[in-house]
Amino acid sequence: MAALVHSISFTGFKNGNYSGTRSLFTGSHSGTSSLLLRLTPNPTLSLHRRNIRVRAAETDTNPVESTTPEKAPAKNEGSSNLNQLLGIKGAAQETDKWKIRLQLTKPVTWAPLIWGVVCGAASSGNFNWTVEDVTKAIACMVLSGPLLTGYTQTLNDWYDREIDAINEPYRPIPSGAISESEVITQIWVLLLGGLGLAALLDVWAGHTVPSVFYIAVGGSILSYIYSAPPLKLKQNGWIGNFALGSSYICLPWWAGQALFGTLKPDVMVLTVLYSIAGLGIAIINDFKSIEGDRAMGLQSLPVAFGVDTAKWICVGAIDITQLSVAGYLFATGKQYYALALLGLVTPQIILQFQYFLKDPIKYDVKYQASAQPFLVLGLLCTALATSH
Repeated sequence: MAALVHSISFTGFKNGNYSGTRSLFTGSHSGTSSLLLRLTPNPTLSLHRRNIRVRAAETDTNPVESTTPEKAPAKNEGSSNLNQLLGIKGAAQETDKWKIRLQLTKPVTWAPLIWGVVCGAASSGNFNWTVEDVTKAIACMVLSGPLLTGYTQTLNDWYDREIDAINEPYRPIPSGAISESEVITQIWVLLLGGLGLAALLDVWAGHTVPSVFYIAVGGSILSYIYSAPPLKLKQNGWIGNFALGSSYICLPWWAGQALFGTLKPDVMVLTVLYSIAGLGIAIINDFKSIEGDRAMGLQSLPVAFGVDTAKWICVGAIDITQLSVAGYLFATGKQYYALALLGLVTPQIILQFQYFLKDPIKYDVKYQASAQPFLVLGLLCTALATSH
C-alpha cells in the first residue's frame, strides 16, 4: 500500500524549570509510534527544530457516488416480503416472476377502489345481504381493484421507468427483473380481463345500457392518458392529480351504484366534488418523487410550488372538500350525517398538524396510514346519506 509521508517542522523548548520525560503518541497505519521529548534542566533557553515524519494510511480517491441505492435493501436489513407483495417502497428484491407481477399491480392501492364500490352499493339503496348481491359486489371489487387498478399501476410503472431509474432503480422494470414483453403482456391481460368482467356484470344486472362497461372503458382511457404521452396528464400537477383523485373516488363509486341501482346526477356531482379531496391525497404521493420529477421535467405541485406551499395546498384540498360536503348534507336536511362527517374530519386535521405539516416527506406514509381511515369512513357516511 502506498503511503503519504509528511514532514512537519516542530519547535522544542528546553527550560530549566522542568525536568523529566514526556511522550507524545501518534497513530500510524501499522501500529503506534512514539515521539520522545526530553526536557532537561538548563538555566538558559535554547531553541531547536525537529522533523517529525508522520505516516498516513492510503486513502481511496474514488469519486462520490449517488446515495440512491442500486438495489432494494436486503431482507436482513429490514425489508419485508409483505412490502414486496403489496408493492410498497423498500420491498425486498424478488426473482419469482409471479411475485414481481403482483408487485407491479401495487395491491396496497386497491383498497380505496374496493371501498369506493362499497360506497356506491350503499348509495344505491338497493343492495341486500343476499348471496347474489354479495357475489356481484365482490366481482365489482375485483374489477375495480386487481384488474383495472392493476392495469393502471402496471401501465404507470411502464411509462415511469425512466423516472424510477432515478428514484427507485431497484424496482422491477428499471432493474430488469421483468422483461419489457412480459410487462406489456400483463398490461393487456389486465385491461381485457377488466373490460370483459365489466360487460359480464352488465349482463348479470340485466342492464339494457351497459353502464358498468362504459365506466370501465372511461376509466381505462383516463388511466392511459394520465401515464402515457402525448397527453401524459401527470406532467401537470393540477390536472394529473385531479384525474387520479377522480379515478380513485368517482369511478368505483359509480360502478357500484350503477350495478345495483341508477346513477343519479346529484351523486355524480357530489363524487366529483369529493375528487378534489382525492387531488389532495394524490399530492401526498408526489413528495417522495421530487428528485425524479424535477429531473424529468414533470411539474408536480411540490416541484412547481415547493414543499412548504404544496403541503398547504394538499391539506386545504382535503379539508375544504369534506367541510363543503358536510355543509351540503346539512343544507339538504341530513344534519346527523353532516355532524358525523364533521366528527371524522376533526382527527384528520389534528393528524395533519401532528405529522404531515411538520415534514411531508418524512411522515407521508405515517400520515396516510393514520388519517385516511377517517376520510374513507367519511365517504361511506356521505354514501349512506345520499341513499335516503
